[in-house]
Amino acid sequence: MDVLSELLHGELIWVSVVYFFVIGACIGSFLNVCIYRIPAEESIIRPASHCGCGKPIAWYDNVPILSWFVLRGRARCCGRRFSFRYPFVESLTAVLFVVCWLSFSPGKAICGMVFCSLMIGATAIDIDHLIIPDRFSVGGFVAGVVLALIFPSLHGFTHGLFVINSISSVITAVAGGLIGSALVLWIGLIAEIILRRDAMGFGDVKLMGAIGAFCGWQGALFAIFGGALIGTLGVSLLYLARLAGLVKFPPTGEDSEEAAGDEDSVGESEDNFFGREVPFGPMLALAGLLYFLVLEERVDAYFAQYSMLFFAF
Repeated sequence: MDVLSELLHGELIWVSVVYFFVIGACIGSFLNVCIYRIPAEESIIRPASHCGCGKPIAWYDNVPILSWFVLRGRARCCGRRFSFRYPFVESLTAVLFVVCWLSFSPGKAICGMVFCSLMIGATAIDIDHLIIPDRFSVGGFVAGVVLALIFPSLHGFTHGLFVINSISSVITAVAGGLIGSALVLWIGLIAEIILRRDAMGFGDVKLMGAIGAFCGWQGALFAIFGGALIGTLGVSLLYLARLAGLVKFPPTGEDSEEAAGDEDSVGESEDNFFGREVPFGPMLALAGLLYFLVLEERVDAYFAQYSMLFFAF
């Protein structure tokens, strides 16, 4: 019986893995629609998926992940090339859904799937357009608070009365969102005074509200400083790659207008590395996901030590 139960348990695990992988891939496909249409202020519902040439995409050419590889990244109707981002976002979302399901209780797993989807969508749009739509930031904060009410396990409240746990979980979500967004706002204001220019977009402030709602104040603090560390490492590696000639940057802003008619100015504009805007949202999102999926227990234990130290007096 023990062997039989183990076999059944193993089969159920594989069935659930396949199920949530498929669900994640479908959600990733929907995220691709959001990433393209929301910045363009288009409906994410109508019209149905269509090629850049205007022709609708048949359902068999719109299967998440598989269709891109079957068609070799090109549209069947006109041969137009499709970005590799489409299968990447779908695969990433599918994998993270499976990770959430295998790592957490069902309630927290559902919360994690929503959180991962929000962070993936916000990251892709911020990379493309240097904006974070309110649907992902403010909407993410609201979603975090609502899910904290429905699933108190999101913030570790699993024992005792459900009502008490829900209230405690909501308080944790709201506090995390407010603390995270307030810290980023003050950091941005101080940096603006020092640098005498806009140092951080308000979208990053609102995104921290969403991260804090899902991760609490500990996760919000980790996302801020972890995101700064990730950004520093990333920019440093990018700069070294630029010095080694592995990466070249096209002219931007006024430089692009000058470079349009002057080939010599292109090289000068490429050297203006530190004058470029770098989206901070993806770094915050990555740090938030690292906390939620991997480092929550370690980071919370770290903060607990200092809380005991400060409140011991």
